[in-house]
Amino acid sequence: MTTESPAGLPGNAAGAPLIELAGIEIIPESERHAKPRDLFWPWFAANVSVFGMSYGAWILGFGISFWQAAVVSVIGIVISFFLCGVIAIAGKRGSAPTMVLSRAAFGVRGQKVPGIVSWLTSIGWETYLAILAVLATSSIIARLGGDGGTAVKLVATIVVAALIVGASVLGYHTIMKLQSILTWLTGFITILYVVLTFGHIDWAAVSAIPAGSLGAVIGALVMVMTGFGLGWINIAADWTRYQKRTASDGSIIFWNTFGASVAPIPLVIVGLLLAGSDPALSEAINSDPLGALASILPIWVLVPFLLTAVLALVSGAVLGIYSSGLTLLSLGIKVPRPVAAGIDGTILTLGTIYVVFFAANFIDPFQSFLITLGVPLASWAGILIADILRRRRNYDEAALFDPKGIYGAWDWTSIGTMVAASLIGWGFVVNNFAESASWNNWQGYLLPLIGGKEGDWAYANLGVFFALVLSFVVTYFARAAKIRAQEAA
Repeated sequence: MTTESPAGLPGNAAGAPLIELAGIEIIPESERHAKPRDLFWPWFAANVSVFGMSYGAWILGFGISFWQAAVVSVIGIVISFFLCGVIAIAGKRGSAPTMVLSRAAFGVRGQKVPGIVSWLTSIGWETYLAILAVLATSSIIARLGGDGGTAVKLVATIVVAALIVGASVLGYHTIMKLQSILTWLTGFITILYVVLTFGHIDWAAVSAIPAGSLGAVIGALVMVMTGFGLGWINIAADWTRYQKRTASDGSIIFWNTFGASVAPIPLVIVGLLLAGSDPALSEAINSDPLGALASILPIWVLVPFLLTAVLALVSGAVLGIYSSGLTLLSLGIKVPRPVAAGIDGTILTLGTIYVVFFAANFIDPFQSFLITLGVPLASWAGILIADILRRRRNYDEAALFDPKGIYGAWDWTSIGTMVAASLIGWGFVVNNFAESASWNNWQGYLLPLIGGKEGDWAYANLGVFFALVLSFVVTYFARAAKIRAQEAA
């Protein structure tokens, strides 16, 4: 079998090397020691963040009631992470990163098309998490009476970047241990936060929020799905490539979904209650989520709040940078995995420095660009989910690295489906940052079919649903015969 990065050192969990050298090649049987329940730790630690409460303000921003928002939150979080669990099955079947396994659907070379989208999305969102961590540090230090200016931001940037890059370079085994520790630490402080802010809730004000239209509800649902599970879906199989072949598909889906959902659901609901109780807090969350949430805390708890809030953001960013490094390797970059993680970490650091110290208004355009990538990413997810559900056998490992193998160099059905679904999807979404990112106002060109950009459905962002569902349906039927032929070969 041809490999595209250095082989990892043999060993098991107890004797694993300090730095994981395994890149995108197939993980040997002797190293597949993980169990489905191990998936709980990375997914829980990456999502047990008070940052999740910020979504309460953003969901209510669609003009829906608390009860509508609560239902949307539960459904959106669970379904989106369930889809991550389905894609995670591929990691067990192929013991390779997500973007390598996706070659079975797109072709060994054709996979570079969604691979570029995945890499941009991962590196972008993790940079955004790092930026939030630095801004939160500045805001909380200022509230404590210190100077939250340039010096504090510089130190925070160095510390945050060092933690993210260091853990991602060390690799899988270090990250799994780190996440299990962060789970308990961030979980405890998050519970303390909820207890301390419970008196801030105004039940009468929350109950008085009027209900919104069906279009507004669906728009909020799409936003929740995109912000939670769909934001992780392109790396879901990276954490199951060390799973035993005998692991149950159902167990993998369950632990992925449960671990990722059990914390965000109550956090978002508390966020809904806080934002619905205090319009000023809700408005402040838009510009500085963690700083705003910290503003209602007593002074004595700000330091532990700051530490755990930043560590939670770092935890999520570590998963993303680790996986973006693997994606970089899958695109053909010939470097060891730790170097690839270091390259992406450097990009994250430079991006954070630019936004924090030099950009006058970069956050909104940055988010607009990343949300735009959500449409082709949803299309890719639909294609890969259909491909996984159609297959009954493990992947041909050698063929994943051989353009002349059974998966071929290019799968034009999948590529054509992704392009067409993306073009349709972009036609049914609205640029939520129209003033700050006017260059992105080309989207929504199909909205006149459902009432125009000012209609009730304009901000439902149906394009994400259309891209996901259309790609799934087309792939499930159009590639069925080809998948059967591949497995027969």
